[in-house]
Amino acid sequence: MAPTGRAALLAALASLPVGIWAPGWTGILAVNAPLALACACDYALAAPVRRLLLTRSGDTTARLGDPADITLTLTNPTNRPLRARLRDAWPPSSWQPGTETEASRHHLTIPAGERRRITTRLRPTRRGDHQADRVTIRSYGPLGLLARQGTHKVPWTVRVLPPFTSRKHLPSKLARLRELDGRTSLLTRGEGTEFDSLREYVPGDDTRSIDWRATARHSTLAVRTWRPERDRHILLVLDTGRTSAGRVGDAPRLDASMDAALLLAALASRAGDRVDLLAYDRHVRALVQGRTARDVLPSLVNAMATLEPELVETNARTLAATALRTAPHRSLIVLLTTLDAAPVEEGLLPVLPQLTQRHTVLVASVADPHIALMATSRGNPDAVYEAAAAAQAQTERQRTAEQLRRHGVTVVDATPDELAPALADAYLALKAAGRL
Repeated sequence: MAPTGRAALLAALASLPVGIWAPGWTGILAVNAPLALACACDYALAAPVRRLLLTRSGDTTARLGDPADITLTLTNPTNRPLRARLRDAWPPSSWQPGTETEASRHHLTIPAGERRRITTRLRPTRRGDHQADRVTIRSYGPLGLLARQGTHKVPWTVRVLPPFTSRKHLPSKLARLRELDGRTSLLTRGEGTEFDSLREYVPGDDTRSIDWRATARHSTLAVRTWRPERDRHILLVLDTGRTSAGRVGDAPRLDASMDAALLLAALASRAGDRVDLLAYDRHVRALVQGRTARDVLPSLVNAMATLEPELVETNARTLAATALRTAPHRSLIVLLTTLDAAPVEEGLLPVLPQLTQRHTVLVASVADPHIALMATSRGNPDAVYEAAAAAQAQTERQRTAEQLRRHGVTVVDATPDELAPALADAYLALKAAGRL
């Protein structure tokens, strides 16, 4: 805030019938002594800013896109009433564009010896920790001619969490999980190791599931059904290297990968599996281990809140070594990374045998929907050229995915909106097939 005392004084001087005034403040005070006295009294009656007491309370976490209300309590311990304008400063990403001025500025009056509360509503546009900056207060006298101005540091941090937009798919995936577990009337042909029950054979059943002893006691073929195995270990590996910084739509690829990882974690924890998280590029950026089913999702969301893509090439060799240390026993390793040819062929493929020898590996990647749109473009030379480039990019991506599949890797390649449910379906398919 720029001080307005001089501007207010000059405006008042312009309204007075003064014949002569000397340049400079000395001349002003000499010619307009009554006004100078009024300004001095007004300034003296303004409540001092430095003696004000300020505290904060309110939200400490919020999902991206949701509001966060921060309450600022001001106590006026002086014997003068406070008439003030206040600015509660936060980082620019704490507000929707164009709303900062209205949301952060407040007018207030606090009688001597009393307190008031004001609320600043944040609407963050980025994940991570948002820390309060200075609180600037301009205290006016009763005439409003001059003002005292000062700042206070009132620390407060709001952690903005991933939005987890894919949670809308959770009910349908849980219904499919209950079918796999045999908790509904519909039983599937899962190849788990925990025996569930016998039922009549229907065309299409695996003949290896026929129970010949039970068949001999009945007039119809009987097949065994199995519950999918529980208490499996799942390691979610987020690649936070440079390829995760590429924007698809309005957000980096990393954000879509995190959303898919959260849906899978919520589903797997409900299935009785243990879920850990590793975020890595050349160093460990986040590690969540050993959480209970109740705590795993809050822990993952909190760890992901501050993750940002690092503009470095991911070291696939050390990533694989770190994943093997994090998952020493047989596990499902879900690697959320790119399907670009160069990073996969030069980085991931050489270390895949180390992972697939002991673990089941699933690679999930974010596809750009604009590429598919470009592939259908026609009508002018530029559009045809774009279509050819898009077709080439799709072919290279499919070739890379096929290379991974030849190494026994399950590949999920989908757009940001489709990645989370597609990854959950791949997990359920592995569980139904008894591969976990």
